[in-house]
Amino acid sequence: MKLKAVLCAAAVCGGVSCVAAADAAVAEAEKGEVERKPVATAEFALAFDSKYLSYSFVDNKDPILTPAASVRFFDWVCFSVEAIFDTTKYGRKAGYTNRQWKYTELHPDVWLSHKFTPEDWEWLPTAVELSVDYQYEYHPNAKRKGVRPWDSSISEDTQFVCFDVSLPDLWLEPHFWFERDIMRDNGTYMTLDVGHTFNLLGGDDDTLTLKPSVMQGFGNAQRVRAYASTSDGEPLDHAGLMDTVLKLELAWKACEHVELGAYLAYSDFLFDRKIREAARRYEATGHCDESWNVTAGLSAKVTF
Repeated sequence: MKLKAVLCAAAVCGGVSCVAAADAAVAEAEKGEVERKPVATAEFALAFDSKYLSYSFVDNKDPILTPAASVRFFDWVCFSVEAIFDTTKYGRKAGYTNRQWKYTELHPDVWLSHKFTPEDWEWLPTAVELSVDYQYEYHPNAKRKGVRPWDSSISEDTQFVCFDVSLPDLWLEPHFWFERDIMRDNGTYMTLDVGHTFNLLGGDDDTLTLKPSVMQGFGNAQRVRAYASTSDGEPLDHAGLMDTVLKLELAWKACEHVELGAYLAYSDFLFDRKIREAARRYEATGHCDESWNVTAGLSAKVTF
């Protein structure tokens, strides 16, 4: 009897051990599946903006459409392209050809980016996102034909090298952006923005979010000169604080692969009188004689 009891106990223990081992193997497999990341991910997006602004200067007072696509490899390298389409015949009055439902700019670019966390580097106090970007800006025959006689190169092709760093896990989510034109005018533009993302459904549920933010831009003399002029029509050779932007962004993750967004923004040149006055003269048709702008937009993004 004792031997039979011992054998039964051993069988039971062995069965329990096998079940535990099987459960551990399943858990390990599930963990591997969770941690395994795809080699490549793709994203397609379409944005609608009520105006087209460059550094808060009005390049098109009418709405534009911006389709975009990107492919990201190993969560490090990304190739992307976007195009800007006029939705009206604005180009006819603005000094370049009518490009309604035709693209006025094409932006192919490649960038390296990654989010580093304290789990990766113990000495990091918080998560840090870094990226370096190269972008080519192509203008298909959209010359301004004398609209800007002080700088007719404003519509020529150019290239940009950009760098940005953000701290997404902090409450104010600071973000710094540096942009350098390396082909057309050697202009440098920098921005610093802060904001906070509120989960409208509460807790950690980020299905529906609202983010208010404020941004301040700075441009060197080359960047300002390429876009601004004096009352005499001469280029404004003047570095200074450029646009201030107040923005509200709403994002809704409709499902795992689809995100819809909307924004409302106010921009002006609050801290530099010379640039503010030049912004009133910038718009090509003369219908936007204020330095401030209120813009709104909608977007849709699909990821795979």
